[in-house]
Amino acid sequence: MPQSKTHDIEQPPQAEKAIAVRLVLPGDAPGDLDESLEEIRQLAWTAGVETVGAVEQRRQKPCPATLIGRGKAEELRAMAEETGADLILVDSELTPAQNTKLEEHTGAKVLDRTQLILNIFAQRARTNEGKLQVELAQLQYLLPRLTGHGVEMSRLGGNVGMRGGPGEQKLELDRRAIRRRIDSLRAGLERVRKTRRVQRKQRTESTVATAALVGYTNAGKSSLLRAVAKTDAFVEDKLFATLDPCSRRCPLPSQRDIVLTDTVGFIRKLPHQLVAAFRATLEEVLEANLLLIVADGAHPSVERHIEAVYDVLEEIGAADNPSLTVFNKADIAEPARISQLLNTHPGALAVSAHTGHGLDTLLDAIDSAIQPGWTRVTLRIPQHAAGTVSRVYEAGRVLQETYEDNTIVLDAEIDDALAGQLREYIM
Repeated sequence: MPQSKTHDIEQPPQAEKAIAVRLVLPGDAPGDLDESLEEIRQLAWTAGVETVGAVEQRRQKPCPATLIGRGKAEELRAMAEETGADLILVDSELTPAQNTKLEEHTGAKVLDRTQLILNIFAQRARTNEGKLQVELAQLQYLLPRLTGHGVEMSRLGGNVGMRGGPGEQKLELDRRAIRRRIDSLRAGLERVRKTRRVQRKQRTESTVATAALVGYTNAGKSSLLRAVAKTDAFVEDKLFATLDPCSRRCPLPSQRDIVLTDTVGFIRKLPHQLVAAFRATLEEVLEANLLLIVADGAHPSVERHIEAVYDVLEEIGAADNPSLTVFNKADIAEPARISQLLNTHPGALAVSAHTGHGLDTLLDAIDSAIQPGWTRVTLRIPQHAAGTVSRVYEAGRVLQETYEDNTIVLDAEIDDALAGQLREYIM
């Protein structure tokens, strides 16, 4: 995640100004409070909004009408008038009634955390698949919030300022029209899933293993992919810089190849609509031979970030998949902190995508993790023993098959047990 200094970056003249609001309830962990407000500021900065103030409201329970209470809402109105803010960003999910009442009391446009994240995704979607996924998430969020008087769908636009993006053309759609559009989007994404299944099948048949990079947003997954695979993957120091999966082939020390796939970053309280909508993309995580859990080793809340990542992995059914934890940004983290993290997470690695520190060790670890105890061999198998060829295909990875006279020559990777059984055929 960008450091707090990013908020000192001069915003463009047309940038909207916002006040961040955080509701504090009994039982909220004190360590989460500052991070929660900082994160909503980071989300605002990513969306091109300048945060000019922040408010915390402590209550025993949320106010049903305004979430934070009428008095605090009036205080927000005064602050908005004083600072020129025209937007209120609430680090909670609001009910439609709360959203409406809060706008009435403050005289400003109100977005909750889910709406803000959806808008960022809408801004950053580039491919057709990404746009389909974001629009689906927006409409799924909107549908239960429709009232008899309609809902201002422009709040689901591609900009926080509500100008452009998926959804804005559908201002007057009723529930039935929205459901039809949702069905259409789901059908389109199902076609994407089928295409991905074909691609994964081709990778499986070509014996290339896969690893998915997952982690908290802005932990440096794209930078790590770029450094390890020596590729031109898109990198930007903002939240959710990568929405569409980016796959690159990478050679391993054993001379095998692996396909590394960068995926969308996770965040605490990631809207369920986004998890559901990005199912086609997240299937890359489910089908990968190995998950690289990338974490920002320099971030003070790295442990909570890892917990948030596993919450999403649990939601999509991938929490128990083989994984390797990688603490990135070791070049700017305190050495004592990195040592503590490595002790807390046995088997984890510390690397720096920026300096290249630890990348060779990471490749060795990936090599060992995807096929522990495997050996690359050349087998010369007589044609009358064709059943042995089938065994190699089923239990190992065939890299190349050629024919010499009446002999089948396989360049393959097999485990130690199979190597012992096929000793007579090994060159």
